[in-house]
Amino acid sequence: MTGSTRRLLVTSALPYANGHIHLGHLVEYLQTDVWVRFQNLRGNRATYICADDTHGTAIMMRARQEGRSEAELVAAMSEAHQRDFAGFQIRFDHYGSTNSDHSRKLCERIWASLRGAGLIKEREVTQLYDAEAKVFLADRFVKGTCPKCGTPDQYGDSCEKCSSTYSAQDLIDPVSTLSGSKPEVRSSPHLFVEIEKLRPFLTEWTQEPGRLQPEIANYLKGHFLAEELRDWDVSRPAPYFGFEIPDAPGHYWYVWFDAPIGYMGSTAEWCEKPGNAERFEDLWQNEAVEIHHFIGKDIVYFHTLFWPAMLKASGFPLPKRVQVHGMLTVNGEKMSKSRGTFVLASTYLKHLDPSYLRYYYMAKLGSRVEDLDLNLEELVAKVNSDLVGKVVNLASRTARFVTELSPSYPDDGGLFASAAAAGDEIADAYESCDFARAMRTIMALADRANELVDQKQPWALKKQPEKLGELRDVCTIILNLYRQIVVYLTPVLPQLAEQSRALLGAPLQSWEEAKTPLLSVKLGEFSHLMQRVDPKKLEAMIEESKPEAPPAAPVTEGAATPALADDGAALAAEPLAAECSIDDFTKVDLRVARVINAEHIPEANKLLKLTVSLGGDTTRTIFAGIKAAYAPEQLIGRLVVVVANLAPRKMKFGVSEGMVVAAGAGGKEVYVLSPDSGAKPGHRVH
Repeated sequence: MTGSTRRLLVTSALPYANGHIHLGHLVEYLQTDVWVRFQNLRGNRATYICADDTHGTAIMMRARQEGRSEAELVAAMSEAHQRDFAGFQIRFDHYGSTNSDHSRKLCERIWASLRGAGLIKEREVTQLYDAEAKVFLADRFVKGTCPKCGTPDQYGDSCEKCSSTYSAQDLIDPVSTLSGSKPEVRSSPHLFVEIEKLRPFLTEWTQEPGRLQPEIANYLKGHFLAEELRDWDVSRPAPYFGFEIPDAPGHYWYVWFDAPIGYMGSTAEWCEKPGNAERFEDLWQNEAVEIHHFIGKDIVYFHTLFWPAMLKASGFPLPKRVQVHGMLTVNGEKMSKSRGTFVLASTYLKHLDPSYLRYYYMAKLGSRVEDLDLNLEELVAKVNSDLVGKVVNLASRTARFVTELSPSYPDDGGLFASAAAAGDEIADAYESCDFARAMRTIMALADRANELVDQKQPWALKKQPEKLGELRDVCTIILNLYRQIVVYLTPVLPQLAEQSRALLGAPLQSWEEAKTPLLSVKLGEFSHLMQRVDPKKLEAMIEESKPEAPPAAPVTEGAATPALADDGAALAAEPLAAECSIDDFTKVDLRVARVINAEHIPEANKLLKLTVSLGGDTTRTIFAGIKAAYAPEQLIGRLVVVVANLAPRKMKFGVSEGMVVAAGAGGKEVYVLSPDSGAKPGHRVH
């Protein structure tokens, strides 16, 4: 390593606490983890801070629907997020929450600075309001047609196709995603940051070499900074889950105000951990500390204009670099639930080694802002060829033939020295986030080492007792070349590094270890280091990610009628209940209803959450124990029979206001009853 030790504070965008981690999310967290591990391997001090982004209307509405507090909801999601990240060997120094006292205090501190700088003003805002849900709608809870390019089904803040930003009221034919109703326009006072006053600073900051990738800097200069910046709306009226603004009772900071402050709040939490000597002031008020943000291209606006404006106005150091990545596609298309390519992190981990995805992503990620395509056939081929066929192959074809390395390093024709010299080029690629270039250079070293294996054929030398000395020398060379490669791959494949440490009997803790060969060490017992990708497991992952197939179509007229199994087994398994009177029966109000929404409850093993319409504006929320038998997509739009006058029942996930009538033994053998054609929602079942 050249130069003095660097102190780095590194963050990824905070995952929102309203959903589970999927393979698209992992592009960002994996590359950040790899970059941090690389920096620490080089001898720098890099701290990786993250947290859950927990505020906003979405969290409030979900908690309301599930009958629990927002705090309970975000705590459960934080546990799930951290479990998924750990499964992919993503290592945070601290993982916090924006819903913390530390974040609240920092929000108040930065707000006071913005007030003191004269950057806050108040004005009436006409905003979209969902009269059914009884909330003002955040931008992400409105969809419609983009007013700039005409693309349908776009959110209320920006267009995914043309990247334009706009007000939700500018959308053509807006619809609330909470209720499906057309929102109304209502007025309320809002607070704004006059970010235009900081445009000269932002122009200079964004155009500094190395601060942003050139394409991002140019995009900001041409699309936003070339004209007056609009005021930033940073408040929301009650009801809203978040921090109430101290000098504006009844108003709350918009989630995008406190989300980046969560980086700071989570750092403050980490600094107060027992035994931690770090101080918040030494990290977030120290110009010598390099702050690096890794984000997706969809949130560039917030991190390169609003966030530096907040930091500048409040006297905090500015990020040294904001590294932006593209989005993930699968097999060249947007991730799709119907095709099984919208894969949750937890589903992947049931079937495949996380090392596969860690390597594949890094082999595809360059330093430019380009979308990454996860081609599943390519993943299989690349992992099997590069990691198993080239890297692990070096150890598996030599380590089992010797127990100890030679006392002096044999002549290898300059291979070790050449690979040691390549360390600087590989380090430069890691540093610049050109992970694909780093992987290509490393695999070229593996190719040369494998050529030597093929030439020397240690398995043949093993069969000749008079050549055991030569065998040990050959294995010493190959295993040292293997160790160099593993050092270079340690940020990407920490599990392989740990296995190799046990095999080689020496630590893999420093980049510099690739420059000096191991000699005279006793080897550990060899065991398989990595298995080839099993296509069957990959297919099983895809199948699990697909929605369940719809029920078989009814037999049409003229088709062969299957034999009916009216054998009495079902009645024997569950005999008739005790006799009831007609008066008892008429107390139960059975009604036809239409399922207008159905969704999974991640924390529930058996329940689906259904919203059913009884006609007009009358709806019911019902938690039905049919998860094993039906996918939500199979139920939406379907007519069902419900017990409409059942007393509401408060459950862990919310209040259930009825019961769907179904038959069957339970589990996957559940069959929701449907009325015959002609029945309408609201019809009573007699």
